[in-house]
Formats: sequence, structure tokens, C-alpha cells
Amino acid sequence: MASFHLSRTQAHWSWNPDRTPMVRVHPGSTLTVEIANASGGQLDRHSLTADVAALDFSRVNPVTGPIWIEGAEPGDAVIVEILSIDLDDWGWTANIPGFGLLADEFAEPHLRISKVTPQYAELIPGIRLPVQPFIGTIGLAPSEPGDHPLVPPGPHGGNMDMRHVTSGSRLWLPVAVPGALLSLGDSHAAQGDGEVCGTAIETSSVVTLRVHLKKGAGLATPRLESHPFSRRTGAFWVTTGIGPDLWEAARQATREMIAWIQELTGLSREDAYLVTSTAGDLAVSEIVDAPNWVMSMHMPKDILGGGGL
Repeated sequence: MASFHLSRTQAHWSWNPDRTPMVRVHPGSTLTVEIANASGGQLDRHSLTADVAALDFSRVNPVTGPIWIEGAEPGDAVIVEILSIDLDDWGWTANIPGFGLLADEFAEPHLRISKVTPQYAELIPGIRLPVQPFIGTIGLAPSEPGDHPLVPPGPHGGNMDMRHVTSGSRLWLPVAVPGALLSLGDSHAAQGDGEVCGTAIETSSVVTLRVHLKKGAGLATPRLESHPFSRRTGAFWVTTGIGPDLWEAARQATREMIAWIQELTGLSREDAYLVTSTAGDLAVSEIVDAPNWVMSMHMPKDILGGGGL
């Protein structure tokens, strides 16, 4: 099958079923797609915290595309097979005022620039995270007319921030419009499940993928065939949030982990928040014992210097 290339300049900032495709491909085709970092070029390796406060949100989270897939019709599924993700050698992580799980507690901007290698990303001197590249935003055009914002995900996919959308995985996306109109962006070098501060280690990349088409799949939401990998096999620090509201329990588990990181490392509260977002995995541990549910935050011990058991 033919191969195609899309430049990061072939980008857009909203989902729209009437957007003109950048390329038309047949199922089985391979594409290389350049992805800009989530700031849309507003932040670079020399940026300062003041640049976070000045971000223009109409330019964040650009996606490259769309890609028209011949034969795709509503009711079908496009299967995106991710072959490789080649990252830039730096990334950024920020607390953006008004954004994130604890936005009401972190009102000031904060920024860290990471060195990214094939093995690790150094978020803060001495805090190295295993690099696991993935695509944060990938989806098809929704059926509803007009422009739709990129930041919230939906049944069409989009900004799902699932760290298993990585090399070797196959993402199934429900087709809502003829041609499907696939777009992708927002590549990450590392992220915890939950991305609690609102950003991961955001970086640019070049993604190689192959597209397939499943006629009449009838999906309601995306599905994923995940490539087997494990970020860590060692011990973890785990905090909990318990109560009748999963949102508030998630906030409590995150808040407790931030405090524990500070105790263990002496980091500022702002830096500890960034660590939870890039390395801590937020999970539902129990949702059957009414009236209270349990959320937990898991942090690999070796990232914070080990200790304990």
C-alpha cells in the first residue's frame, strides 16, 4: 500500500465534519504524521513561567489532519495501528491557572522543561520518569455540524489522554461521517493515569501509523487493543480518597500524594503536583460498597528515591 506524509503545519484547532481533508488514503495505507507540542509552538525549551500565563488557548492542542479514509461510512470503525512514535528531545509540563483536578488550589502558573531521552525524561533535577511515548489526542470528526472544541474528548475519541495509545497498539474509532476524517496530536513522553494537573510531559513527535477499516462495526465509543507493557515492576507509594463522590475522592487521593511527595523529597507543592500528573496513576479501587467509593493514587517508589518497605 502507498505511504503518505503530513506536516505539523497541516493542523487545525477544532473538530468539524466539513473540514477539507489534507490527504485521501485507502485502508491499509501507512502515514507519517508530524505532531506539534500541545502549546502549538507557544512554549519552547527556553520558555519561562510567565509564558504559561500568556498562553492563547485558541492555539493550544493542535491536531494534524484530517485524513480521509476511502470507503469509511457512519457505522464503520477506523482502526489506527500505531507503528512508532519518535519524540523530540525536550518537553514541557505546566500548571495552567483554571485547569486541572486541583485548579482551585493552584492558582498560579508553574512550568518545568524536561530533557527527554529514549530511556527517561528528567522533569526536575533528580526526578527521572521512564519514557513511554503515546498520542494524547486522536479521533474522528463528529457528526454534529460546526466547530467543536478539541480539549474535551467525546464518543469520536479526541483528547482521551490514554497512555496505552502507544507503539504496537490498535485504536478502534467509531465513524460518524463519510471519510471518517482522522486527526491526531498532543504527543506525550510520560504521563500518569489521570493527568491530574492537566499536562503531561508535552512534546512534539513524528508518528508512523497504518489505517484499517472495519465495515459495520457499530461502536458507540472507542476501543483499544493495547500493546503489553508495564511502566514499573517495583514498589509503590499509594494514597487514597474515600467518599460518596468519585471526583472529590480523586481530589483527596491526589492532594494526599502531593503532601507525601513533599515529605519524601522536599519539593515545592507546585513541583509535587507536576510529579503526580506525569508519574502518578489515579485509579478507581472500589465502586461497589455504597455509600463510599475508593480512589487511589499510585506513585513508583524508585522515582522518589525508594525508601519504606
